[in-house]
Amino acid sequence: MTYLPTQSGPFQFPHPIARPILFRVAAASATLPFMGELRELIRAERLDLIELLATLTPAQWATPSLCGGWTVQDVAAHLAWAPVAPMTQTMTHLVKAGFRINKASAELTRSLARRGTDEILAQLRDNARTGALPAGVPVAAGLVEALVHAIDIRRPLGLPASISAEAFRSAAGTSLGVRWPLTLVVGGNARKRIAGVRLVAEGYDWSYGDGPEVSASGEAVLRLLNGREVERSELTGPGADLLASRL
Repeated sequence: MTYLPTQSGPFQFPHPIARPILFRVAAASATLPFMGELRELIRAERLDLIELLATLTPAQWATPSLCGGWTVQDVAAHLAWAPVAPMTQTMTHLVKAGFRINKASAELTRSLARRGTDEILAQLRDNARTGALPAGVPVAAGLVEALVHAIDIRRPLGLPASISAEAFRSAAGTSLGVRWPLTLVVGGNARKRIAGVRLVAEGYDWSYGDGPEVSASGEAVLRLLNGREVERSELTGPGADLLASRL
């Protein structure tokens, strides 16, 4: 990574091949914090996830995540080594996979996951200490990755965590700013997905769009914007049926 193997396949967001392509944040998004503040938010999210992972049983590490075909351990390995993986390693796996990005990403991640949970945790702790991010990935995108991959892990385990208002607003705004071709790895264009409705995050001073209102939890909003499954029962308001029909 990095980002986000989606429910339909283990893609990274932005995939390493696309790292030089940077995010542009949608004009309607909230103002992003300063870079130093963003890095502190990333560090806090990383440390929270490390604290959780350190308590998991072998069965929990083996639990399927929200990333299609990836276990909790696979996602954790991806988070651990994507920020420090050399491009040559990525290209080697891509060539071996016949330039099939999905296959190359899955094979690389699973090979890293086989290093074991102790090594995964050690590398995650080092990343939190150094603030490492993949080359070419903006700091704002690093926060999206930290939040959404944590959801990928936590939700199947039934161990949710609260998301700070500052982290949520930054991640939602950045997610709305993803442009093609990076939209291919997050389930399509988030702005098109929610076009024609006003999406409201419950408990946050955040909304986006015009039209009949749809309310959802902050976690559900981030899943929706990043190509993850959202159940119809998680959406309320007069625009809920319209939005659910697109998911």
